[in-house]
Amino acid sequence: MSVTIRRAGGRPCLRLVLSLSVLVVCCAPAYGQQKLETPQQTNEKIQAFASLGQGRPVDTQIGAGDLLHVDVFDVPELSRDVRVSETGDIGYPLIPGKISVAGQTPSMVEAKLQQLLVENGLVSHPQVSVFVKEQNSHPISVVGAVNHPMVLQAARPTTLLEVLAAAGGVSDNAGSDILVTRKERAEGAMVKKTSATINAGPEQQVITIRLQDLLETGNAIYNIPVYGGDVVSVPKAGVVYVMGAGIAQQGGYVVENHGEQITVLRAVALAHGLTGYAKANSAVIIRTNPVTGKKERIPVQIKKIEKHNAEDVPLEANDILYIPDSAGKKVLAQGTEAAIGVGSGVAIYRAAY
Repeated sequence: MSVTIRRAGGRPCLRLVLSLSVLVVCCAPAYGQQKLETPQQTNEKIQAFASLGQGRPVDTQIGAGDLLHVDVFDVPELSRDVRVSETGDIGYPLIPGKISVAGQTPSMVEAKLQQLLVENGLVSHPQVSVFVKEQNSHPISVVGAVNHPMVLQAARPTTLLEVLAAAGGVSDNAGSDILVTRKERAEGAMVKKTSATINAGPEQQVITIRLQDLLETGNAIYNIPVYGGDVVSVPKAGVVYVMGAGIAQQGGYVVENHGEQITVLRAVALAHGLTGYAKANSAVIIRTNPVTGKKERIPVQIKKIEKHNAEDVPLEANDILYIPDSAGKKVLAQGTEAAIGVGSGVAIYRAAY
């Protein structure tokens, strides 16, 4: 491809000739240059997006277990708290029978009580106000790899990002998927083709949303509404630790769980590559034997793998890939484990690509 720059008079002053191959080399991303972010950065995105999408308060429907406060103006003996029964009814003094309130809004209950007070000759011109003092009928459970597992009440239309933000965001070992389990309902709708919906039973569905899609695409279709009775679960993902003086960025790297196997070369790439003094062919994988519980050491020759003279080695959750430098001694598994022990402060990273 050639580019010609001309003076104002139209005569050429400079001609640049760029080969297509040079453009490809310059523009193509180098191997291993995936964008990385910490769980803290992920959670900052969750909080920011959740605050942008917060809806306005609405008149929430009343349900079983809710505690209502009824106030009749200027008639204090008729003002009280009433609990909605499991059948969706309340009892009210001097009004015979039960009053059905489940599925109605506070304003609808106000109108109904005003009518009943007049019909029963209790108050000629009642002014009734009703508000939900304690809500228990729209629980959303948030479980799994979140910072604060909890049950929150859907007091208004609530989105997936708002629920995750309320739970303090995802934890260090969160996987790449979010599961929303709910009973079949009309408004619970399929999430089109942008996320997987798996029917778990005749009256239940599981909606799978990728965390990356939720935070990176900007498409609101992933930020689905969450309803009372839903269970939001963030499955845990394994973490692979890359340690030693022979690697540029030591730390833990989340094992993606959407079909991509993390290998030795990919772990090295995520950790920003080897240092100039790395003893790449003296690396070792430290792995716990699931049967014996003992630590095993698997030698890895990274340079041979890079040259395709050896097979790339798949890594498993909680593996430690230790890469010494030229001045290093033999790997001491005990010391390496201590370096990544609970509370040690080893940084955890996840790929955002």
